[in-house]
Amino acid sequence: MTLTKDPRPPFKQLLAFAHELADGAGAAILPHFRRRIAVDNKADDGGYDPVTIADRAAERRIAKAIAQRYPDHGLVGEEYGTVNPGARWRWIVDPIDGTRAFVMGSPLWGTLIGLMDADAPVLGMMDQPFTGERFWSDAKTSHWRGRDGKARRIRTRPCPQIADMVLTTTHPSLLATSADRTAFRRLEAKARMTRFGGDCYAYCLLAAGFVDCVVESGLKPYDIVALIPIIERAGGRITSWDGGPATSGGRIVACGDAEVHAKVVEVLGG
Repeated sequence: MTLTKDPRPPFKQLLAFAHELADGAGAAILPHFRRRIAVDNKADDGGYDPVTIADRAAERRIAKAIAQRYPDHGLVGEEYGTVNPGARWRWIVDPIDGTRAFVMGSPLWGTLIGLMDADAPVLGMMDQPFTGERFWSDAKTSHWRGRDGKARRIRTRPCPQIADMVLTTTHPSLLATSADRTAFRRLEAKARMTRFGGDCYAYCLLAAGFVDCVVESGLKPYDIVALIPIIERAGGRITSWDGGPATSGGRIVACGDAEVHAKVVEVLGG
C-alpha cells in the first residue's frame, strides 16, 4: 500500500474532530435504540452477523463528515468498506461495536473511532451515547467522561498474577476456532473471576481499572484499532496472542498490567 505524505494536523484538532464524529454518530443511533427495528444478517456462511439501520446511518454520517473536513484522509468502516486506502491518515470506524447487544436492548455497545498515521494508531475513542459515557486517548493519557460532563483521567490497575485477574471475553462462542476456545478455557481455569459480554465496553473498563484481562479472537481492525491508544495510554498492554501488533485484529489479548500480560500470552500459547 502506498501512503501519501500528508502533513500531520494538530493533535488537538484531530481529537476535537473525533468528538464531533462521536456526537454525530450518537445522534444517528439513539433514535433506534430500544425500538422495534429490522435486523439484517450480513453473514453468508450460516452464521449470524447482525446489522441495523442505526449501524448504517451512523457510518454514513461519519463518512460524510470526514469527506468534508479531511477529504485526503482514508476511512475503513465496518458497513461500507474502505475509502482512499492509500492515505497516510486513515479513520478506522465501527459505528456500533456490539450490535448483538444493541438489538437486545443491552447498553454494552459503543461507537469506535480510531485514527492511524500510516501503521500507527494515534487516537482512539469509544462513545456510549445511551449511558452518556465516552472514553478516549489524548496524546499521552486516557480519559472517561460520564453524564456530568466532567472528564477524568483513567488508569489500569496493578495485577501481576493470573490468579488475581478479572477476565472477560464477549462470549466463548465468538472465539474463532476450537483451539482458541480451548486456550481460553485454560486461562479461565487460572483466573479469579470470569464474566462474559461487553464487546468494546469491556476494553474500556480495563483501561479504567475494573477489568484485568480481555481475550478475544476473530476480530477485524475496526473492532480494535480505536481501543489500542485508550488502553496503552492508560498504562495497559494490548497485542495479538503471540505478542505482535494488535492493529490487524485477529486474536487479541489486552491486560492492565504488563507483567500479567506476558504470563497470559504464555498460557494462551501464542
